[in-house]
Amino acid sequence: MGKIILGSSSPRRADILKKLKLDYEIIPSEYVEPHEQTDFSYSFVEDLAYNKALDVAKRQNTEALVIGADTIVVVDNKILGKPKDIQDAYDTLKLLSGRTHFVVTGVAVVKSPSLEFKIKSETTYVTFKNLSDEQIKYYIENFKPFDKAGSYGIQELPDGYVEKVEGDLDNVIGLPSGLVAELLKSFDK
Repeated sequence: MGKIILGSSSPRRADILKKLKLDYEIIPSEYVEPHEQTDFSYSFVEDLAYNKALDVAKRQNTEALVIGADTIVVVDNKILGKPKDIQDAYDTLKLLSGRTHFVVTGVAVVKSPSLEFKIKSETTYVTFKNLSDEQIKYYIENFKPFDKAGSYGIQELPDGYVEKVEGDLDNVIGLPSGLVAELLKSFDK
């Protein structure tokens, strides 16, 4: 398969790749994401993943497969970004309380130096239980979810917060392992 590069500095994505038993290195993308988009579309999240992977692939002078990913949380067809502050995190979790939302991760693999690419996305549905104000405040104070889309990290939520997850849990964490394996394998053909 050759050299594999994860174009992300996310420790959660690195942990997921470790589970696939892949030999890879990390070279974070320098692509700057636009933040004006608030309406959800698959093309938006897939373009972000592609641009992240492309940025790293263009900087390689040897053959490599570069993985780029972007994860977004969506409710009412609106993208919920990373919270700006405590109040924003509280408002977001209050919005998600007792409801089903979905999480989409766009994954792109770009081969260097040819810049041939494959892109796909994965969708997982998450239903939160009805959260009390105390639960929301406890989570924000103890887990500081300010670097997480949708104001939460599913892998760190205490018991009693999530009703159910339909789909790939790794996708909600930030990188759908099955989809990554599928895209990487498609370059072997």
